[in-house]
Amino acid sequence: MTDLSSLGWDRTGTPPPGAEPGRVARVDRGRLTVLTAQGARRVVPGAALHAADGTGPAVGDWVALRGELAVEILPRTSAFVRTVAGRTSAAQVVAANIDLVLVVDALTGGARLRRIERYLAVAWSSGATPVVVLTKADLCADVAAVVGAVREDALGVEVLPVSSVTGDGLAAVRDLLRPGRTAAMVGPSGVGKSSLANALAGRTVAGTREIRGDGRGRHATTARELHLLPGGGLLVDTPGMRELGLRDDAEGIATAYADVGELAAGCRFRDCGHSGEPGCAVAAAIDDGRLDPARFTGWRKLEAEARRQRLRVDARARAEERARLRTLHRARREQPNRSR
Repeated sequence: MTDLSSLGWDRTGTPPPGAEPGRVARVDRGRLTVLTAQGARRVVPGAALHAADGTGPAVGDWVALRGELAVEILPRTSAFVRTVAGRTSAAQVVAANIDLVLVVDALTGGARLRRIERYLAVAWSSGATPVVVLTKADLCADVAAVVGAVREDALGVEVLPVSSVTGDGLAAVRDLLRPGRTAAMVGPSGVGKSSLANALAGRTVAGTREIRGDGRGRHATTARELHLLPGGGLLVDTPGMRELGLRDDAEGIATAYADVGELAAGCRFRDCGHSGEPGCAVAAAIDDGRLDPARFTGWRKLEAEARRQRLRVDARARAEERARLRTLHRARREQPNRSR
């Protein structure tokens, strides 16, 4: 028998009478691999198996089992959610009931700050604690300089450089993965997530592939999967994401860009657009070097993207936006009359 606490069970949800809890380790078409007190087994999801937000079962979910049938998704304590790539506005739960989000990027290659900021915004929205893990330290000529730049940008987030080849830095990551604690690795292809998963597990749990000739990553992991680590932690390995679409991430953006938000709160006008208005604290900070203009641009881009997404999926938000635009147009029409 396995103690469910070693699988991350915190008893926040209770299965219905006659059912037992199991944790989803992998989702395949028509089948779930679940971890239970009796061990791992394959079960069939019920036809109505959906979480409270309407999404289906995800890796990390706790489900109620009756025999070989999963009949209910128990309430989630956290979830890393993105909008499905393409024209749809559907939500995709990448990992559920996680304590940590390991935002993985490589110390090699080009600029990564804007990409890390995007992942951190979604990670903060998940309800889990984000940590930035920078891989391939053995291939970087100046690790301290790159790590310093990321630490300066990733406010309030631990930044850990590692090498899956030499083992440098792995102990710091393992220290985060205490028994029963669950982390999900997220990041683009080719940054070394699979190699990191293998190094942490001490065995091959994920395939690895060489980087392409143009320097772009190849997908090594093809499905999300929950792995049990030797020290008792749990790790969700995820495929590389070509696109991380925002969902309802306003709070996450506010946390990831707390410095920009604090500056914006000091502007003379509450509706300041930060585009030349008098008394703009954001513009002043850019002018005197306190705020990187690229970081400000990244903030505006994510804010606009999150707002567009809210309007796509939230009827109330669309109604409020229409009312705001009507008020604005009315004020503009009345302005010439006031100047006479």
